[in-house]
Amino acid sequence: MKPFFFGSILLAFSAVAAAAPAPAYPQKPIRIIAPFPPGGPGDIVAREISLRLTELWGQQAVVDNRAGAGGMIAHELLAKSAPDGYTLLMGSSGGMVIQPMMPAKLPYDAMKDFAPVSKVILATHALVLNPQIEAASVKELIALAKARPGKLNFASAGIGSATQLSGELFKSMAAIDIVHVPYKGGVPALTDIVAGQVQFMFNSVPPVLPFSKVGKLKIIAVTSASRMALMPEVATVAETLPGFQSGVWYAIFAPAGTPPAIVRKLSAALITILSEPDLARRLTAQGVEPQGSTPQELARLIDEDRARWKPVIAKARLSD
Repeated sequence: MKPFFFGSILLAFSAVAAAAPAPAYPQKPIRIIAPFPPGGPGDIVAREISLRLTELWGQQAVVDNRAGAGGMIAHELLAKSAPDGYTLLMGSSGGMVIQPMMPAKLPYDAMKDFAPVSKVILATHALVLNPQIEAASVKELIALAKARPGKLNFASAGIGSATQLSGELFKSMAAIDIVHVPYKGGVPALTDIVAGQVQFMFNSVPPVLPFSKVGKLKIIAVTSASRMALMPEVATVAETLPGFQSGVWYAIFAPAGTPPAIVRKLSAALITILSEPDLARRLTAQGVEPQGSTPQELARLIDEDRARWKPVIAKARLSD
């Protein structure tokens, strides 16, 4: 009888353990890995989110900047982290969509190793011109390019950058012949546009605003689907080229295999945080748009972006 009695106790204990609720999340500090140096849009919003998660849940949330190797260091770190919700990544469309389409071999699988949690912001691009260029609208710029095939140059922050892809999409959709001039970063590219060395570029909004305010650059359009609250007088490229949309989105990701309940709790918290009027106003004033989402909405966005950029990358021969 003893073996039977002992076995019965074990079975009963197992049943109780299985029925016991999982520990509430979170029970310890949360780390948000940022694959870029301090100061950029993704880093700024990561710190805003970490502060509010700390206030909301009473557990410290900290930002861990792991810049380098085009974001591969940070992405690999997340891919190898425990899927328990305590290590997250402030990812972007560049790291999750564009980079995996490039020739370089990655030490992770962007489609399998990460769990989408929530989109957080959209950093819209502005179409900026040297003030001497005789075009005050997208329509006029396209007409100028068609009148001078191969003569207009567009700058970018580098080969395969989001700024180049915006230009390549514009080139394709407008059916114009323009020349790409890559730089090692957005700052030197903008500097040469101001100096008149190149004619125009697509760049995130915050860096171009100071130049625009003093007349050293002119903004003729933005690349979001609708006009920006920050600059409602500026048209969208899509008003001339229907369907045109580009820019960089940032979103929170967890390691694949993270329990769905934790992912849902994180997503709900981020949607709440990004809906706060004060935070929304401050982010909008910096030229970015807060946009929380469900995990499913973020997954659809990734699929849509892959479908949008794959032919653009192929046509520009960036994946060769």
